[in-house]
Amino acid sequence: MMRSRTFNFTALTLLLTAAVGLVGCGSRGANTNANTAAAPTTIDVATTQAIVKQIPTYFEATGNLAGDAQTDVAPVVGGKVVEVNFDVGSYVTKGSVLVRMDDRDAKIRLETAQAQVEQQKKAVGTAIAALRQAQIRLNVKDGETFDIETFSQVKSTKANLVLADKELTRAEKLFATGDVSKATVDQRRAQRDALLGQLDESRSNAAVAVKAINSAEAQVAAARSGVATAETQVDQARKALSDTVILAPISGYVSERVADLGEFLTPNAPNTKVATIVRTSTLRLKIDVPEASIGKVAVGQGISMQTSAYPDRNFAGTVVRILPNLNTTARTLIVEAEVANGEGLLKPGQFATVRVTQSKPENAVMIPASAIRTEGDINKVYVVKDGAVRERLVQPGLLENDLIQIKTGIAEGEVIATSNLNELFDGVFVRQTN
Repeated sequence: MMRSRTFNFTALTLLLTAAVGLVGCGSRGANTNANTAAAPTTIDVATTQAIVKQIPTYFEATGNLAGDAQTDVAPVVGGKVVEVNFDVGSYVTKGSVLVRMDDRDAKIRLETAQAQVEQQKKAVGTAIAALRQAQIRLNVKDGETFDIETFSQVKSTKANLVLADKELTRAEKLFATGDVSKATVDQRRAQRDALLGQLDESRSNAAVAVKAINSAEAQVAAARSGVATAETQVDQARKALSDTVILAPISGYVSERVADLGEFLTPNAPNTKVATIVRTSTLRLKIDVPEASIGKVAVGQGISMQTSAYPDRNFAGTVVRILPNLNTTARTLIVEAEVANGEGLLKPGQFATVRVTQSKPENAVMIPASAIRTEGDINKVYVVKDGAVRERLVQPGLLENDLIQIKTGIAEGEVIATSNLNELFDGVFVRQTN
């Protein structure tokens, strides 16, 4: 009995072995393919470590961008538009020609005013010549005061009068002694009286000559005043001519164009303008600071802002103005910062998220911004551990150059995948290439 059981067991073993061998021979290729398919996938990735770095502290607010300066360009004189050198969206520099108006009438007025100046200058020359003639008669120069008693006729007549008085006195004495006749005394008196009349006439002639000088001086002054008036008219006409060319008062972009070729501009009409120019090389950022944070902001503080148009880029600015009162409805304080916009990327009217930098820095976990994979509103980071990656949801914070703050989800020193992020998923095996 024992022998029979042993035989049977041995035979069964041989049969099973043969069967396994046959099966193995028939399915060797299939097993090889199955083992190959089951082998785990390995992805090459570059990695880096999360580091701790001091970054500025800040509080967040919202704001709106506005142009640093905006001006409506209006005509000073009326006229027909004959040239327009700009359009909406054009960049114009200060002093460049925007509009030219028909200047023919202005040129005619300028030429007329210039001719009037020449005419008045000739009148000045004539008046000066008359003044010199009057001065020569009295032998005086410009600015000198004339004394009538020094007039030659007056001096000569006075000398003769002195002599005639002496002759009359001598004749009266001789008549008293009977040495001359009454007729001689009367003759001497008549001579003296005639000289008195001549003296009055000489003085009158001198006064007339003085009046002639005064009149000539007045004519010279009037002629010179006429020249000044005419020159003022020339200046006004020249300005009116220059005003037919409308120049850009500031450099900036044209946000509105009103002037059209052939249009007649009237400066006195309400709201007359040819264009609106906005200066955007520097923008004003109007920040709504919550009431609870007004003690954290001061003039001179730095700010960092982002817009939806450039979500991966920060723009720097400086707080320059703080309004004195709060908005009683929104309970916010308006603070203005200036933001450089030399590249022209930012536009007035854009909404911005603002971070107002505080003086005390803080430690923050930082990783390369390229290590974050964004899917909608979800931000993921792949942490490399034990040859595989683990997916982490993170909350990013401040972007500083190529590094970004991770507020939650990553600890210092953890190894982060920075390449082939689109091929990674939780649990996949990776091989570090650096």
